[in-house]
Amino acid sequence: MTRAVLSLGSNLGDRLAHLRTAVAGLRDVLLVASGVYETPPWGDPDQPAYLNAVLLVEDGTAGPRDWLVRARAAETAAGRVRDPERRFGPRSLDVDVVAVWTAEGTPLVVDDPELTLPHPRAHLRAFVLRPWIDIQPYGQLPGHGWLTDLLTSEPLASDVLDLRPRPDLRIESD
Repeated sequence: MTRAVLSLGSNLGDRLAHLRTAVAGLRDVLLVASGVYETPPWGDPDQPAYLNAVLLVEDGTAGPRDWLVRARAAETAAGRVRDPERRFGPRSLDVDVVAVWTAEGTPLVVDDPELTLPHPRAHLRAFVLRPWIDIQPYGQLPGHGWLTDLLTSEPLASDVLDLRPRPDLRIESD
């Protein structure tokens, strides 16, 4: 059994519907979803704002690569088309596997061309850390420390101010 944190982002088309598509596709393994945040684009500023959220998921048989397969399936279901020329460009849905733990709570480390765990840039992304705190207030990013400490660190201080909670938007059905 593994437990994983998945980060969701969308800035093309019906952004909320794309996030909901991911949640629906992962409903059978979903433990909890964060609130939705509207954020400026990261990495390539010439694009629309994103809606972001984080999911905590668990599966008795999944390994790290299985989470990557599920993430890509969710992206495909939302019509994601990868642009090799624009790595951090706009997308209908982006689902990143941020971290994976064993049933015993041991973080898994993976380093291959398709999947790196923990996610190599998660500690630099307020749009990942802040929603994650919604669902795990005492969470830690393996290899980097407490989420709250990371979010208040110097590199992220200004990014946090750009996050806009959107309590009017829900990604889970009641």
